[in-house]
Amino acid sequence: AAHISLLPLPQNYSLEGRDVIIVEDIVDTGLTMIALLEAVRNLGAASVRFCTLLHKNTARRVEGVPPADYVAFPIEDEFVVGYGLDFDQALRHLPFIGVYKKQ
Repeated sequence: AAHISLLPLPQNYSLEGRDVIIVEDIVDTGLTMIALLEAVRNLGAASVRFCTLLHKNTARRVEGVPPADYVAFPIEDEFVVGYGLDFDQALRHLPFIGVYKKQ
């Protein structure tokens, strides 16, 4: 199972009563999404919405993951790289998103 660590907010900053939009690069299993939504709600946000650039259609999705509120591009269950997404710390510099295929 994956472990997700969230850094604390600065000491003088509060989400209490605020409307929050979480922006994520990709939703795959949904573990990060669940952790972020729970953390922001626990900090007292008035509302929380979730936005993702890529939403992967995968059978590995964790049960109970809510649908993202905003999805730019739904994608198939393939490994993608570029535009900040990497394979073993490589290929994140690509100015586009592409499917990584092992040769």
